[in-house]
Amino acid sequence: MRRSTRQVLGNFGSKRVGQCYKSGVTTHFSYKNYSSRAPPTRPEIKVLYNQETDFDHSSPSTKSPYVTQLAFISQREILPAYRVMNTNGDILIPESDPGLPKEECVRMYTTMVRLSIMDEILNEAQRQGRISFYMTSSGEEATHIGSAAALQPDDVVYAQYREAGVLMYRGFTFEDFMNQCFGNELDPGKGRQMPVHYGSAKLNFHTISSPLATQIPQAAGAGYFLKLENKGRCCICYFGEGAASEGDFHAALNMAATLSTPTIFFCRNNGYAISTPSHEQYAGDGIAARGPAYGIHTLRLDGNDIWAVYNGVKAARKIAVEQGKPVLIEAMTYRIGHHSTSDDSKTYRRGEDIDEWKKKNSPIERLRRYLGRKEWWSEGEEKELRERTRKEVVETLKSAGKVALPHRDGMWSDVYDEMSDLLKEEQRELEEHIAKYPDHYNTTGGH
Repeated sequence: MRRSTRQVLGNFGSKRVGQCYKSGVTTHFSYKNYSSRAPPTRPEIKVLYNQETDFDHSSPSTKSPYVTQLAFISQREILPAYRVMNTNGDILIPESDPGLPKEECVRMYTTMVRLSIMDEILNEAQRQGRISFYMTSSGEEATHIGSAAALQPDDVVYAQYREAGVLMYRGFTFEDFMNQCFGNELDPGKGRQMPVHYGSAKLNFHTISSPLATQIPQAAGAGYFLKLENKGRCCICYFGEGAASEGDFHAALNMAATLSTPTIFFCRNNGYAISTPSHEQYAGDGIAARGPAYGIHTLRLDGNDIWAVYNGVKAARKIAVEQGKPVLIEAMTYRIGHHSTSDDSKTYRRGEDIDEWKKKNSPIERLRRYLGRKEWWSEGEEKELRERTRKEVVETLKSAGKVALPHRDGMWSDVYDEMSDLLKEEQRELEEHIAKYPDHYNTTGGH
């Protein structure tokens, strides 16, 4: 008798869906860890062996039973996306509302607004030539603030380059952001990094690196250290779905799973890896579908729903800290802005699509409606917040632009405990060059 593909695959069968955004939405919260499940029942496939004569032990690499039916598995069921609050700001199931106090909810909302205003002004500053580069977080603010609020201040953060809100929520000031973007002498990085490559030892936020996905295996290693430290801390690592195409992603998840490290891998699936849409990046069901293959607890959620993000990361932290296991979270969101100031996204996507996401699925507007229903926020407070924040950002921008650049000696310091002979030679050659051509360099204050 000829069986259909669905009959042969049993519980693993699934229709193919090309776009990750076609996954369903659910209010039921559960992590998927298929590696710990018993194999699905397949009545049409019999496991046949003679207990007396057959060597029935499976391979040391797996617990699979032996079967006589040849059947390929192409794809499992599409994973749903967890949601607490709909696009209108309504809580779908009352028990899912985290029930945070008014002060915390208002803090989360105002941080999202302040981040969006800073993004807007610094993006324009780059267009004016005042800073060299910038990347906004427009449309993804809930992934920052929802996750940051669910973590503890001493949890370690490895970010990509679109998590400024995590730093802002932890206390990074407008002055800190501006000094880094200008690369002036007040920048803790001494002007060595590109703009938006922030870092703060005080806030347990590792400095961002430009090379894609390098932070993912670093986070797996940091998680292993935190496991050995045994002080109830975890590590969270942010990255986009494009970075998940790098080999570092797979090495990191395998390392974290086999070593049982308290690491949360947080993927922002915003639909585009620069100009490459998600359906051209992978043929499977997004990034979350890869977690169970590594034996990792996995959750997909609505990344524009701040309460889904909060609940998901809070539960992931509990698993990481109490069970010492890694967790993979895929937050489904949308990048409203360009990839960076070096990109024009309207060359590869329709402006109408961007406008529709702005209008119908703004994470900021969703939380504002939630606060409004509780009578925790008013139009007057909204106007005052935006006017005050815009003024503060503009004034800080002007001040940071007037601060002197770092001393040029900073190019050689902090590399080794003692400068090597090679670095000393490079420094000497530069000084000789500047002395030979003084009219070509502004060396006021040694800059």
